[in-house]
Amino acid sequence: MKMILDVDTGIDDALAIAYALGSEEAQLIGVTCCFGNVTVDKAVQNTLRVLRLFGAGEIPVYAGAPEMFTGKEFVPNEVCKRVHGLNGIGEIELPEADKGAEEKDAAAFMAEMAQKYGKELVIVATAAMTNLARFIRQYPEEAAKVGRISVMGGAVTVPGNVNRFAEANILADPEAAKFVLESGINLLMVGLDVTLKTMMSAGAMEERIRPWTADGNEPGCKMAAMVHYYCSHEIGEEGSREGAIHDPLAVAAVLHPEFVETVELNLTAETDGESRGRTIGDLKRIKQREKTVKVCVDVNTELFLKDFVSSVQKAIHRI
Repeated sequence: MKMILDVDTGIDDALAIAYALGSEEAQLIGVTCCFGNVTVDKAVQNTLRVLRLFGAGEIPVYAGAPEMFTGKEFVPNEVCKRVHGLNGIGEIELPEADKGAEEKDAAAFMAEMAQKYGKELVIVATAAMTNLARFIRQYPEEAAKVGRISVMGGAVTVPGNVNRFAEANILADPEAAKFVLESGINLLMVGLDVTLKTMMSAGAMEERIRPWTADGNEPGCKMAAMVHYYCSHEIGEEGSREGAIHDPLAVAAVLHPEFVETVELNLTAETDGESRGRTIGDLKRIKQREKTVKVCVDVNTELFLKDFVSSVQKAIHRI
């Protein structure tokens, strides 16, 4: 399948890029950048550097608009700064990119690829839904041609991770999420309901990825350093050091649907008050038999983690 990743490149976005590069089931044809963990400009630079690290600098990168769906300025929240570091990738220094983003904007690139590849194209969005919202609003016919859209975001059966209502990607632009969820487009939602089931202690996580650094190559060592930072700043119960593999699971869910279990719902995102950013059933469509969102509610964690670690290992050794 042809894949576009729509990212706000923090640490787990970088891991998702590596996972896609190492997967035999997908061809990464482009990366679009939104905001969330960092601003769009920083996401572009981080993405270009990660691709170059893996010898994949030929893959084009496209910037989305820097402002939210309503036109308001985006400001990264403090949780993202703590978990991903001020530079978004755990304060790890990567080689500078030798090129910049493409001239075309993110939504236009999505439309071009949807027109070209149709059902063969999948889009995996691991950032705010702003680029998706603009794509669906500006290019509805092309959006309807996409084979599958997977989003890492939301929390339906569990509390949020920024506050008790909201997951970070949804809270970054709730109006965009509301538009996408109510648009009628079919989505696969990979939210905290399942990504939190990949949570493990820092020690267990670092033991899992030990093969990445076995021969001391730069991509493996850099990615391992990011994971170490991530696990050191993602604080679990009672202050324990642990981490979850959020964004790569949204990639896995389209590559290996057998890894997850889903329920079908019609959802919306709340945009007002204390519960701003909450993903919840859409009362206006509660009686409709046709559902547009498949919400992941369970995951075979062991199968996923084995595939994730081995696929990143392949990406590490692709050069």
